[in-house]
Amino acid sequence: MSIMLNGQSHDVPQNTSIAALLETLNLAGGKGVAVELNLEVVPRSQHAATVLEVGDRIEVVNMVGGG
Repeated sequence: MSIMLNGQSHDVPQNTSIAALLETLNLAGGKGVAVELNLEVVPRSQHAATVLEVGDRIEVVNMVGGG
């Protein structure tokens, strides 16, 4: 099924969770990663339980510390 990932079309299998998507992007664990699903931030505690649907818009941001 097709979703929008960071502004680009991306195909994922049916019943893919946010956690599974992050794993395929080599961002497993979600530490330092913010995920927005259809303009709403999804808490890390809900990544495994949140299943993506056709047409969902996902923004994934990897936080980088600095100073």
